Amino acid sequence: MNKNEKVVVFGLGYVGLPLSLSFAFRGSDVIGVDVSEDLVNDINKGITYHTEKFEDITIQEVLAKQLKKNSFKAVVDVKSIPKDYNNFIVTVGIPVNGGVQNYDYLKSCSESLGSILKKGDTVIIRSTVIPGTTEDFILPILEKTSGLKAGEDFHLAYSSERIAEGRAFEEFAFMPTVVGAINNQSLERAAKVLSIVCKTDIIKASNIKVVETSKVFENVQRDVNIAMSQEFARFTEKLGIDIYEVIKIANTHKRVNLLTPGPGVGGYCIPNAYYYLEPKAKEMGVDLDILKLSRNKNEALPELIVNILEEELKKVGKDIKGKKIGVLGIAMKDYSNDDRISPPISIINILLERGANVCAFDPIVPTSYDFKYDNADDVIKDADAILVLAKQKEIENIDANFVIDNIQKDGIVFDTRNLFTANKSDFAQKGIKYLSL
Repeated sequence: MNKNEKVVVFGLGYVGLPLSLSFAFRGSDVIGVDVSEDLVNDINKGITYHTEKFEDITIQEVLAKQLKKNSFKAVVDVKSIPKDYNNFIVTVGIPVNGGVQNYDYLKSCSESLGSILKKGDTVIIRSTVIPGTTEDFILPILEKTSGLKAGEDFHLAYSSERIAEGRAFEEFAFMPTVVGAINNQSLERAAKVLSIVCKTDIIKASNIKVVETSKVFENVQRDVNIAMSQEFARFTEKLGIDIYEVIKIANTHKRVNLLTPGPGVGGYCIPNAYYYLEPKAKEMGVDLDILKLSRNKNEALPELIVNILEEELKKVGKDIKGKKIGVLGIAMKDYSNDDRISPPISIINILLERGANVCAFDPIVPTSYDFKYDNADDVIKDADAILVLAKQKEIENIDANFVIDNIQKDGIVFDTRNLFTANKSDFAQKGIKYLSL
């Protein structure tokens, strides 16, 4: 068997699991590694809450098939990995909390990988990292733990992860893959491994830092664009015109692609992007004022949303404390089950801090919360206000007339996802205030 057909993927989250299965259903033998025993046990039973699909086949069906074929399994103990597995892909990232980077997970992963690294192995880092991390942080750990020399005894490369959640299978295959390495031999080996999954262009960069930096730039430019769209929304609101119509008109220009505003910027990648650049920029004495301003504005959005709602409640003589606020959608973006760094969760926490009685509905997010309900009806009935923060298919199917009939008579519908725009006049006729971004 071709030695590039045996692959180990470290990290079985939103990137690692679909990547593992992408290798598996293309003929590779794959072992996925994760520190969470519960997650590993669930995956080996065919249980995952991801919403990915491959050609209309759910990730649950893909997982079940690969488990049955014994082409994929998940483990916690790296020592159980057979010696003939010699291609290692790392998808463990650097979380950011309060603007501070946490290297602990990546350090532990690198040490575990180094403990089983052998001569001739290939290591590909696919995490989003601070530029310089692969060579300045990961490489020394791998060399120290393994006793081997990168570029001589084992190959080392970095390939940016560029997928959007919900389209992982498709984009692993058909989004151009970018790779950089510490030498040409490592570059060719990594490209060969990546070509098992990537069926379009594999772009070979001159070095690792180019790829690390381009990945963060890809994310941070969206952070800036989203902050801009929020300022546009405030401007059009004061002007008394519809931001969505303005954006639709502007985007008819072939060189314009304005993003629509929303309740905030969520997920693991975009909110962290500025903080991946910041430490290296400080080290080099480079100012990132525009990026910092955009990040600060986006981080302030959840509080802005709550402030707007609180002011509207005051206009109808209501204090937010003790009032029932129904929330539709708690995922970090539409049609996702991911609630990491989720603006709706941030909004809910602010509402709770201000004493509101929050009831939320999101049938796709698996996380349990005290404020989460199993059906939308209980969230909508007798609510003083409804916040639409993320769309799911079940949320899209909610009848506006049900909202009209069951919300308080002087209720407020704050629709940040443009879900009920067509029903604005219906709400107004019933004395319900309709707000959008």
